[in-house]
Amino acid sequence: MPDVSVRLATAGDRPVVERLWLMFRRDLSGFRGVLPNPDGTFRGDRVEAAFARDGWAPYLFLRDDRPVGFAFVRPPAGPVRVLNSFFVVRGARREGVGLRAVREVVGRHPGSWEVAFQYDNHPAVRFWRRVARELAGDAWSEEARPVPDRPELPPDVWISFAAGQTGSLTCR
Repeated sequence: MPDVSVRLATAGDRPVVERLWLMFRRDLSGFRGVLPNPDGTFRGDRVEAAFARDGWAPYLFLRDDRPVGFAFVRPPAGPVRVLNSFFVVRGARREGVGLRAVREVVGRHPGSWEVAFQYDNHPAVRFWRRVARELAGDAWSEEARPVPDRPELPPDVWISFAAGQTGSLTCR
């Protein structure tokens, strides 16, 4: 398994995260038919929120000092943490980078967690179910929830689990 470091992203990392964000949104555009803005960018409100607001924690994943992904956690100290956005570049997938990064991020914020994805994103379905099994055994739940203010979209899938202080995980 490759060596991966996970650290809080700083304001100086924002340009790197913004470029990774474009790759992330490009990948997701295949599942929801989302087109880029006229300038070639995608909606960036989550990047803005992750770097501008208290209550969010942006993480950057590195392998050999090269950026390979990111995660946004909101709210990191709240009663339920949401892994709001999670991305690993294609060149680093299927090597254990994602699982290592999730373990590191979740380990930094003990408590209840939720992660959303879409059923039509088959790699995400396999990945997040594997993450849930590896982190929580059988103690996790999955449910479909409507996308707020978007009744035309299929529901998102939410996986929920809890991470304890000692690293043991249980369903919430």
